Amino acid sequence: MTRCMPALTTPLVAASLLLLALAGVASADKGPGFVVTGRVYCDPCRAGFETNVSHNVEGATVAVDCRPFNGGESKLKAEATTDKNGWYKIEIDQDHQEEICEVVLAKSPDKSCSEIEEFRDRARVPLTSNNGIKQQGIRYANPIAFFRKEPLKECGGILQAYDLRDAPETP
Repeated sequence: MTRCMPALTTPLVAASLLLLALAGVASADKGPGFVVTGRVYCDPCRAGFETNVSHNVEGATVAVDCRPFNGGESKLKAEATTDKNGWYKIEIDQDHQEEICEVVLAKSPDKSCSEIEEFRDRARVPLTSNNGIKQQGIRYANPIAFFRKEPLKECGGILQAYDLRDAPETP
């Protein structure tokens, strides 16, 4: 015995398909979105990299800054604060293919580790979907650090253990 679908089912299926199509159009109008995430730490040895005495900075403020390749005014400035593990997350709602975007240190809550060094205070991050990166909109920035004004006493021995004799001079 063959049973037929009730007449009510067909309009219900059509309405469901229409709602799905409208949801797809609404999300397509929104454009590409990105989540920029990364970590901020304190570099108590002023080494320029993490050591065993480095620690994450909770409550630090960072900003995403996007500016045109040829210079000029910033096109985007978005801020975030780090969590207890030093991680931040910033949501960006548009593509910035024609711009250079960087995560930049803004403020440290730790007065003993709050110095910002030029050129070491930022991490470049691509905010475009036209670059071959398959990360579902997530962009990971390299860790960036605040520095102590004076290195810890034990830093000399710590850095000697890294055997940096063949390393190039720092800028």
